[in-house]
Amino acid sequence: MSMATLVCTIEMSKTSGVTVTVENADAGITQTLAMDGTSITVKVTDGTDTSTITQKAASVAIECKDFSVTAETITCTSTKATKVSSSEDVVELSSEKDMSLTSNANLVQKATSDVEISGANINGSADSGVSLSATTAEVSATSSLTLSGTSQAELSGATVTVSADASLSAESSGTATVKGSMITLQGSLIKAG
Repeated sequence: MSMATLVCTIEMSKTSGVTVTVENADAGITQTLAMDGTSITVKVTDGTDTSTITQKAASVAIECKDFSVTAETITCTSTKATKVSSSEDVVELSSEKDMSLTSNANLVQKATSDVEISGANINGSADSGVSLSATTAEVSATSSLTLSGTSQAELSGATVTVSADASLSAESSGTATVKGSMITLQGSLIKAG
């Protein structure tokens, strides 16, 4: 297999700097390295796709169709804001082992549509309080559901309905109070005492 013939040029100017160009006419690829005293620009084009790396004193910009990094470890650190965005439907962060998101201040997760969290087990805890609010809220379990408070538990609403398909038990180890402007007890058999 014969190697392609390359055309290599070097241009030097006191005003525009140094430009190195390598042309591969057989593959239609042109590589350019330009240093103009302000920035270094590396460009590769095949006539259809172009990738560009531009380095200035305070910035490095990479523009390309496909960008990939493969390494044993990757560390990204910024002293100010960090932003990752995509114009496609999915931004994916994945790991074959544990993953952690940590903030020394607030952590905000927001979606203009649905938010879905799933896992074998989901555990949430807070050092102070937990607040969930919605126009309608539903908590369901296919096996069992437990709501408890070690000090106090409260359920309130304009109308509260408690129902059971089999049996319903309300019990207190202390005082039990049933109160209302009118109390109705219904059943085929009512036992008191």
